[in-house]
Amino acid sequence: MKRRVLLKLSGEALAGEKHTGFDEPTVTKVAKQVKTLVDQGIEVGIVIGGGNFWRGRSSENIDRTKADQIGMLATVMNCIYVSEIFRSQGMMTAVLTPFPCGEFTKGFSKDRANKYFQHNMVVFFAGGTGHPYFSTDTATVLRAVEIEADAILLAKAVDGIYDSDPKVNPDAKKYEKVSIQEVIDKKLAAVDLTASIMCMEQKMPMLVFGLEEKDSIINTVHGKFNGTEVTVE
Repeated sequence: MKRRVLLKLSGEALAGEKHTGFDEPTVTKVAKQVKTLVDQGIEVGIVIGGGNFWRGRSSENIDRTKADQIGMLATVMNCIYVSEIFRSQGMMTAVLTPFPCGEFTKGFSKDRANKYFQHNMVVFFAGGTGHPYFSTDTATVLRAVEIEADAILLAKAVDGIYDSDPKVNPDAKKYEKVSIQEVIDKKLAAVDLTASIMCMEQKMPMLVFGLEEKDSIINTVHGKFNGTEVTVE
């Protein structure tokens, strides 16, 4: 069983069927699962994408750096919202960012994150890496490595990694286990290339699974999951 995990949630997954904004029942379901893990003594860090608010590549008229900055702020909004839903379910939370947000968040440091984990708090890592050109995938791997997580839990709309897009190809085959090298070589859509290479270099395993499936987060932590294990050995 994992003792410290980093859970990556996509912004779109939190939006539910609306695909934008927040779907409170979806977020509450996630919160209840994380509460079960925290009660079992497992430390949970969380990174959330910003896709329910902002898709940075969608405009031709906005500078890439500015588009990415808007995306970082979207992840801050997501983390503040989700952390409040977590609190409503009886957990203590903290939101950390790599840039100052006034009184909204605290600045990220490994020491601060560890202190919060020692107090059984769920720690949200908002704002990506704080730099443009790096996705929330890369921020996820970076934070996982920094906090020395046992694994990354990648909760997606699709229930694992396939050899082709299952929405397009009904005969797409799902991998039960795949090496990070193969993910990179075959350009399998788990996380982007920068994040994949960092996973490989830092030997950070990933477990990719569907958020929709009942109790999928709890099951994944306990090794009973139907997704794809990305190995790094």
